[in-house]
Amino acid sequence: MGPELMERFRDQAARFGATFVTRKATRVDLSSRPFRIWTDSGGPDDADVSTRALIAATGAQSLMLEVPGESRLLGHGLSTCATCDGFFFREQDIAVVGGGDSALEEALFLTRFARSVTLIHRRKELRASKIMQDRAFANEKIVFRWDTTVNEVLGDGKVSGLGGAQRGNR
Repeated sequence: MGPELMERFRDQAARFGATFVTRKATRVDLSSRPFRIWTDSGGPDDADVSTRALIAATGAQSLMLEVPGESRLLGHGLSTCATCDGFFFREQDIAVVGGGDSALEEALFLTRFARSVTLIHRRKELRASKIMQDRAFANEKIVFRWDTTVNEVLGDGKVSGLGGAQRGNR
């Protein structure tokens, strides 16, 4: 699992003498050694940290829909990471919201586990690259729901469905 792997990375780095600084970097200079890093707690003139090596753990932030039910059901049938949580949804019908490369990549990955994947997109066409579109259109497990926005995540304790507004039909 991802969290366990990250913990092992951290433990190994600590065994080799790594110092951990968990702050938001506001500026870096990687043009010469030692590398210089400014953080949100440092002054504008002097780097907070100088180092010969740097591991930048930038993380990722999911785009949320900001609709009713979303925060309440996150982790209770609503996920923002297909690769992290896909196996929890074996042989279920899954929905993915979006039309870019990331959404299509997630939808394609989820077809390994799901009975079906419905890709919900607010437009009549995808924004994803041609190759990603071709892969998604060729996958018989992916169904497209065009011109649709999700207005609510439904469920009491766990996701039971999505409330949407369909603007048209394709």
